[in-house]
Amino acid sequence: MGKRSGSAVRNRNAQTPPEPPEPLRVAVGDSHTHMDMQTPEVGAIVAAAEAVGVTPLMQVGVDVSSSQWAAATAAEYPAVWAAAALHPNEAPRIVHGDGAPGVEADDTDWAGKARPAGGQAALEDALAEIDRLAALPQVRAVGETGLDYYRTGSEGAAAQQESFRRHIGIAKRHGRALMIHDRDAHDDVLSILAEEGAPEAVVFHCFSGDAEMAKICADNGYFMSFAGNVTFAGAEQLREAAALAPPELVLVETDAPFLTPKPYRGRPNAPYLVPYTLRALAAAKGMAEDDLARAVAANGRRAFGLD
Repeated sequence: MGKRSGSAVRNRNAQTPPEPPEPLRVAVGDSHTHMDMQTPEVGAIVAAAEAVGVTPLMQVGVDVSSSQWAAATAAEYPAVWAAAALHPNEAPRIVHGDGAPGVEADDTDWAGKARPAGGQAALEDALAEIDRLAALPQVRAVGETGLDYYRTGSEGAAAQQESFRRHIGIAKRHGRALMIHDRDAHDDVLSILAEEGAPEAVVFHCFSGDAEMAKICADNGYFMSFAGNVTFAGAEQLREAAALAPPELVLVETDAPFLTPKPYRGRPNAPYLVPYTLRALAAAKGMAEDDLARAVAANGRRAFGLD
């Protein structure tokens, strides 16, 4: 997920929800969603997804409060797993405050409030809470963490890199999958993973690389999770990467309420729309839908420590 303001979330959710797809014959999980940014209640989201063969749902945190919410939600709903972390754009906000050099100029929290600089002490406090959450049994991943250079300057990048390194340590300490947000930062993400030593399971959320990046991930045994943008008309490079990704390393996700797959791009996304993305992936890979679904389901269990 790219960091968005609360108004962007509200505007998307105000659109008419897409029609449900034909159900999958083999159930798969949504490996990355943000139900706290979607308008239905969690129970309704889970039920709509299960009705089309999408279960379980990985609820992903982007800051301390959303990570706490993810853990609490997963504890309440057996069909929900949790991931806890500070989004790459969150770390510079904590340290430098909103509007500081190297931080997104329009970066506000989901309520539209700007934040003052908290310095290193505030980052330490936030990381300590992520570490606490990562020890909970329902928290199956440390994410989404990583690097995002799309709107971040050098000052912000330094805070992101420190936060990313610390999250790698948390994931390894608790035996959790590391869920990576990587935007315009492939080389640095791969370098830091090599320097720190990757956890046993690494998931590139919303995989955005090309075929060469897919080969690097495959060679290292990193999971590649594909979102609805693989269905977009201009995403041929992404489909080429998907074609090269080994079936045993492929996951599928929504990143809902964002990245809604064709033919509903621009409308609110939700876990029940996973079948559109899975079918596009199967076509890109030249695989039968059920065969890919079986692989994706097994990969989710293996990546998130349930096998």
